[in-house]
Amino acid sequence: MENEQIIFEIILHAGNARAEAYEALKSAQNNEFDKSIEFIKNADNEIKIAHKSQTNMIQREINGEKVEMSLLFVHAQDHLMTAIAEKSLIENMINLYKRINILENK
Repeated sequence: MENEQIIFEIILHAGNARAEAYEALKSAQNNEFDKSIEFIKNADNEIKIAHKSQTNMIQREINGEKVEMSLLFVHAQDHLMTAIAEKSLIENMINLYKRINILENK
């Protein structure tokens, strides 16, 4: 697989993960916590796909293949890192919404 294709896979799936995480947050804001869980699962799956692509490139370099470092590859890495960080933060925010919901219903 060409480097550019792998890079675009990382960007695509990291972007999908971010979108799913934000849908999870919107669901939590509407007290739809079951939906929220599903969106987070989808985000996890997208991150796994992106991470697998990233790992593929890293393994190619470890095996002696010259992997060209490009601004686009750095951009893809940034997308993946951001998606992981935002999903983690959103999961914590969802937990806060759950606690608020419980307290409001007491």
